[in-house]
Amino acid sequence: MDRGESTLGAMVLDEITPVVMVLRTPGVEESCRKSHLSFIQMLTPFCDFHNIDVPVRTANDLPYRLRRFKLRLFYASDIRQPDVEVAKERLRQVITRAGEEDMDDLSSDPPEIESVLATSELECMPSWFQFFNKELVRTVSFSDHEAFDHPVACILAVSSKDEDPINKFIDLFNTSQLPSLLNDGAMDPKILKQYILVHDNLEGSSEKAAKILAQMKSTFGPTDCQLLCINSSEDGFPQSQDNPWGSHQTDSSQSQHSGCFLSLEDVDELKTSMKDLTSKQIIPHMEQKIRVLNQQVSATRRGLRNQIKNLWWRKGKDDPPDNPTGSTYTFSSSESQIRVLGDYAFMLRDYELALSNYRLLSTDFKLDKAWKRYAGVQEMMGLAYFMLDQSRKDAENCMENAFSTYLKIGSSGQRNATRCGLWWVEMLKASDQYKEAANVYFRITGEAPLHLAVMLEQASYCYLLSAPPMIRKYGFHLVLSGDLYKKCDQIKHAIRTYRSALSVFKGTTWSHIRDHVNFHIGKWYAALGMFDVAVKHMFEVLSCGHQSKATQELFLRDFFQIVKKTGKPFEVCKLQLPVINFSSLNVTFEDHRTYASPSAVNVKETLWNSLEEEMVPSLTSTKTNWLDLQSKILPKKYRESNISVAGESIRVNVEFRNPLQILVSVSSVSLICEHSVGSDTEVDSTSSLHQQSGEQLTDPNSSRKFSSGSSSLSLSEVDVFLKGGESLVVQLTVTPKVEGTLNIVGVKWKLSDYVSGFCNFEPEFVKKRAPKGRRRSKRSTFNNLKFLVIKSLPKVTGFLRDLPNTVYVGELQRLAIELRNPSEIPVKILKMRVSSPRFLNIGDREVLDMDFPSCLEKGLNTAENNKSAEARKTLDSLFLFPENTRISGEVPLCWPLWFRAATPGKVSLYISVYYEMDDVSSVMGYRTLRMHYNLEVLPSLDVSFHISPRPSKFQEFLLRMDVVNRTSSESFQVHQLSSAGEHWELSLLQPIDTSFHMEYLGAGQALSCFFKLQNCRTLVSAEKSPSEKAYVRLSLENSGALLDIHSSPLVVFHHQERSHQEVSDKDHQGSVDFILVSHKKDGSGKVPYSIFSHHACHCSLSSTSPIWWIMDGPRTVKHNFFTSLCEIQLRMTIYNSSDMIISVDVDTVDSITTPSSSISSASQNETGWHDLTVNDNKITTDIVGPRAGKSISPASVPPYIWSGLSSTRFKLKPLSSTEIPLCVSVFAPGTYDLSNYSLRWNLVYPNDQVDNAAALRSSSGTCSGHSYYVTVLQQE
Repeated sequence: MDRGESTLGAMVLDEITPVVMVLRTPGVEESCRKSHLSFIQMLTPFCDFHNIDVPVRTANDLPYRLRRFKLRLFYASDIRQPDVEVAKERLRQVITRAGEEDMDDLSSDPPEIESVLATSELECMPSWFQFFNKELVRTVSFSDHEAFDHPVACILAVSSKDEDPINKFIDLFNTSQLPSLLNDGAMDPKILKQYILVHDNLEGSSEKAAKILAQMKSTFGPTDCQLLCINSSEDGFPQSQDNPWGSHQTDSSQSQHSGCFLSLEDVDELKTSMKDLTSKQIIPHMEQKIRVLNQQVSATRRGLRNQIKNLWWRKGKDDPPDNPTGSTYTFSSSESQIRVLGDYAFMLRDYELALSNYRLLSTDFKLDKAWKRYAGVQEMMGLAYFMLDQSRKDAENCMENAFSTYLKIGSSGQRNATRCGLWWVEMLKASDQYKEAANVYFRITGEAPLHLAVMLEQASYCYLLSAPPMIRKYGFHLVLSGDLYKKCDQIKHAIRTYRSALSVFKGTTWSHIRDHVNFHIGKWYAALGMFDVAVKHMFEVLSCGHQSKATQELFLRDFFQIVKKTGKPFEVCKLQLPVINFSSLNVTFEDHRTYASPSAVNVKETLWNSLEEEMVPSLTSTKTNWLDLQSKILPKKYRESNISVAGESIRVNVEFRNPLQILVSVSSVSLICEHSVGSDTEVDSTSSLHQQSGEQLTDPNSSRKFSSGSSSLSLSEVDVFLKGGESLVVQLTVTPKVEGTLNIVGVKWKLSDYVSGFCNFEPEFVKKRAPKGRRRSKRSTFNNLKFLVIKSLPKVTGFLRDLPNTVYVGELQRLAIELRNPSEIPVKILKMRVSSPRFLNIGDREVLDMDFPSCLEKGLNTAENNKSAEARKTLDSLFLFPENTRISGEVPLCWPLWFRAATPGKVSLYISVYYEMDDVSSVMGYRTLRMHYNLEVLPSLDVSFHISPRPSKFQEFLLRMDVVNRTSSESFQVHQLSSAGEHWELSLLQPIDTSFHMEYLGAGQALSCFFKLQNCRTLVSAEKSPSEKAYVRLSLENSGALLDIHSSPLVVFHHQERSHQEVSDKDHQGSVDFILVSHKKDGSGKVPYSIFSHHACHCSLSSTSPIWWIMDGPRTVKHNFFTSLCEIQLRMTIYNSSDMIISVDVDTVDSITTPSSSISSASQNETGWHDLTVNDNKITTDIVGPRAGKSISPASVPPYIWSGLSSTRFKLKPLSSTEIPLCVSVFAPGTYDLSNYSLRWNLVYPNDQVDNAAALRSSSGTCSGHSYYVTVLQQE
């Protein structure tokens, strides 16, 4: 690769070229100004030769040809080191001018980072960087330690109209007008001179000029003099020709008039003059100078002898002090002559010769400690290595040495270090070492913030161009650069760098720096008056929940200020404040399915379908239903749309979230809809939907305003106040008033008087409620928001009256369902189905006119009611209203329902009501009303039964009932116990006044009582019928009448309980069901009309145990636990009911009771009604085998231990009983179940029956302990 084609090579060929000093008279300048040019400006375009083709021979005998060459022209007054402040101001103007030129790009969107990565270095970097770098290099021009800026030749120009031109030429080269480099001895004053006589053809003919030229040649020599005629054209420079001065003018307005009086002949003469000067004067002069100096250097410095001599001479001198500038060297010193030789050879492209001389100087300057000259030589050595395309490592080492030495000098070498760094950077870029180049940019930043900003920006592009690209560093350094630009009042450059950095942070998780960039871009655009673009960037920082509260307030305050300054409203698509949660978006509408409450909408459709399966006409039936009719008469393009009824609202739930920590007010939240009004809901046989020519359309891409008072559509508007971090679901409604098509497009809102936001709903995020009940092909998600509006239809509304939110297990209540049809068109053929008949039972209409609970008392129910109750068992949960039932107008339909809380926990009730339209012209033939209620069922009474047979009497048993109050604060009164089986008689063992020690069973208390249970099939009584003997009153006479368990609703609920409490063993024949009825005490102490029924089904009568026992002792104990533990004395009475001697072992076990769940958790995936396993009715018998003891939660039953012997053995004679004492030690107050014991029994056979194996298998057994509850209280 030709090094001259690289960026560094081009800079070297432009900046390290021969300098020509220009001296001119005012007349020359005046003539040039007529063409809007100075004398140097007129000559400059013709000093850059791209194909000069001049043969050159320096120190070697082999010549080579120069193709490209350039002269740099300077007035004598400009050949001096630039003033620091003037140089800074010039650089500032360069940067400012570049910002003005890039102004048009600030209004366009910045390119994406992907496109930036795909561009080359020249395309992605700003073009003014190279111009700035060149200007920065020129700030250290004309240094005394460098010879390539010393004038090689001098042009003396005198006008032909000047008086005594010959003397003018002599006076021009006066020492007072020469630069300081010549006067101070830094360079040889004997330089090549070229005398030019400038003649202005606008002033007259050239005859006088020719005479003057002859005098000049006789005075100064014929080869050094020439005549230059200008301004030969009065018509101006031809427009068809390219203006050679246009690219050299900084002011575009002046470039149009540059050379206006110069003809093509003048231009050709200028080209020829400068080419002859270069090829015939300057280049040969430099060749001759190189050859002379090379001979001197070869004679004095080259060769081993001369090198040793030079080294010995320098070592013999005293140790020189540090001389950073090396100003002691004059132009006649050998070091200066070698430097001139090296620089001349470098400018004539003889880099080998230049490098050899630079090496000589490097050692001399290092020994002399002339550090600035040493650094300059090292710098040129690095460039020579680069141009020779030789050792890259040597070139970089030279630049490193030069750069470090310049910095070591101090402030006087800072600008030289900057120039060296720029050479070095381009050298690294040429070898694709962009990362290393970025590091050099950091070292040449200097102290000026503006220069630092430019260097940081250039370093950022080095990171971008490195392999692989370092995107994060690219963006980060652009931000640093932009901050410095802003501090230097270069706002446009700050915007440009920030916009470029934004492409890096866009779409990433670097939210803080992205907000920082967008916020400052917005403020800077506003400072420039570009408010539209400013607002666009300020919108990006609205969703800044990750920022601190103070930062959020700052962002929002400045945002509203900028928007207000625009003076016009803004409508923003997908405004980020507030944030819309599309995942929670759902649309709720009603077609043939209507809903009584929002909770019913959220129920899974599969549950409703299973509930309505027997009510809704089957799709496979021969009779055509309205869904099939719809698919036949509707146009094809509307068959996939949802169905909505005119006058009924479509609800859209939109969740708004405030991402900020501050309060945000959002007003006028409403939907954006498109509504096409049709002429009629009916369509013709060609399946086309007639429409009116006009449409009411809310276009999301235009003004997006919709009149809520439209005659065909009604929209709701909501105002929302969102606290910091709050999420709020807003329900918006749209109500079509006439038939047609409706499309829900999106939502709009106002953030302030000047800012409105809107957002189109993405169909894939929309959750549609009430999907079609039929199976259809795959449909477009966009159709979830499209509706076909049909004409108005009757709609039944309903609710359950008197349904509480919280009830107790077993509570029985009478409810009523109230149905209304506001339309004057009646509905007919009503059906109703409940989800769980275990909780809900549909009653007879006459019950509404009766008092509750007196309607449940014995003797009041008729035979017709009993017949209806038996029918309820076979009709499942589907109920048909009477055929003549009609609902219309304001008259409601009320129907009784019985509710019983069967199981504890969270319970959901589902009711569906089916009805048909009386209007046969309706497209929709039927509709359903779906009702859903949630309530909580709390534990109440825990009831268990234990049955022991009496061997002495046939079919007579001892029944023990244990009742525990599981509530925390309620009190109950047991009212009656009934046996639901056939031919059973119940009676108390003791009278009521002696059986019960308390009127009410308080919270946590337990009660046990004994009954005699007898089968009435063998005992016929003339006094009472079998049905009457199944009732036992457990309360006083004034507590109310007995309830009839053989009529509705108790008999129906008991039938449901029997099916849910079905036992797995189907072989046993003897079982009995029990129903316990109780009352709950209210706060006033009176018994209200609240009825509780507890059902225990399939209680087994089979028993093989010959013993039964009773635990006796105190039920409530008060003790001071601060002094000692509590010991409770108990007595156990054991009875042997067999005809043989029995050996009994009583074993007590100390163990911590574990809580048993009273309700099994329902599966989260299970919908609708589901069974819950219940432990509230525990049925125990004395069957041989282990029996699971009761357990109460550890919070109410702390551990206890049995005192005394852990096992007791004794023998019981036939039909006898014995009593053994027991003792329990309790450590804390609470209620305890003392059932952790067991009784092991063995029959004692005579000796002749021991070998009977069959008897051995039934001659022993183990019985688990009965529940015995003791409440221990802390004594005050």
